[in-house]
Amino acid sequence: MGLNDPQWGNKNGGPPDLEALLRRLNGKLAALMGKTAGSNGSNNGGPSVPKFSGGALALLGVIAALIWLGSGFYIVDASQRGVVLRFGKQVDVTLPGPRWHMPYPIETVELVNLSQVRTVEIGYRDNVKNKMAKESLMLTDDENIVDIQFAVQYFLRDPGEYLFNNRNPDENVRQAAETAIREVVGKSKMDFVLYEGREQVAANATKLIQDILDRYKSGIVISKLTMQNAQPPEQVQAAFDDAVKAGQDRERQKNEGQAYANDVVPRARGTASRLIQESEGYKQSVIANAEGDASRFKQILVEYEKAPAVTRDRMYLDMMSQVMGNISKVMVDQKNGNSLLYLPLDKLIESSRVAGGDVPVIAAKPDAVPATSQGNDNNAAQRARDSLLSRDREAR
Repeated sequence: MGLNDPQWGNKNGGPPDLEALLRRLNGKLAALMGKTAGSNGSNNGGPSVPKFSGGALALLGVIAALIWLGSGFYIVDASQRGVVLRFGKQVDVTLPGPRWHMPYPIETVELVNLSQVRTVEIGYRDNVKNKMAKESLMLTDDENIVDIQFAVQYFLRDPGEYLFNNRNPDENVRQAAETAIREVVGKSKMDFVLYEGREQVAANATKLIQDILDRYKSGIVISKLTMQNAQPPEQVQAAFDDAVKAGQDRERQKNEGQAYANDVVPRARGTASRLIQESEGYKQSVIANAEGDASRFKQILVEYEKAPAVTRDRMYLDMMSQVMGNISKVMVDQKNGNSLLYLPLDKLIESSRVAGGDVPVIAAKPDAVPATSQGNDNNAAQRARDSLLSRDREAR
């Protein structure tokens, strides 16, 4: 009889009348076997109890046996495994598909989902704001306290080990994860845990959790450890933020100083190298000039020994040519001459102004003849120079 049978239960929603149901069932079986309930007597006026033949009882037993055997059929999904228990002991692990086992109470089946990703939370429940301080507060290697919240995701590898080797598998995963993370954090510095080493802390903790669960033969595989939050305790958060800012300022100033050094030091080295090269060049120039002067002096000495007077006059003329050729002066000297000479002073002054200076003129005798000039009248200056040199030779 189905649960949706209108005869199931009374108007008040209570259980059905089992005696009435039994009488109806007996009546149907008797009608099926061609027998009717006997009315040969009654038990002192009480309700009559139907009687069955041996064949009816055998058929009833066969039907009951078929129903009992049919209860052993079950279906295992693709993501599941079936663990068959015989009187509570594991005897088989069945793969996906339709399966059969000895019916209850001889054998039972536990279906375990292997592909489902399970999650346990450490340091919080359901939301990071719902903190569990007893789990999240941990001590680092430098004796600082950090507040860490993380989640561990895992799936099953061996359904038999998962069912029978651990009384509470999820709680075992939580305890193993808390133990592992405390060990990893206890061997690390605070800054390493909070900043640059978070991924490494998670990786080390994942490996340690897996090792612990493997020693327990839990049949669990850790897939991922996710760090939800890692920070100092709320009571010291403000002071810690100030310390972090001070550290950042220190790093910034160090970087600025390093950048300034990287700019100044190469330039200073370049300047030093340039000065060294210039000094080397000046050294070579002075040495070469000195050697050249010494060689020229030796050559002049040889010529001087051959003709002292001529060499002396030649040296004098060369020196006068060098000295007088770089000045803007007019020198005239005429001892015996009455002719009036014209000096182009206006042109000399103009040429001197173009060159950037005034022309100092040395007063000469009225009857003078130009000897040397620096200006536009180059021919007159050349004649004056030759006349001066010839007079000097005559005077000597």
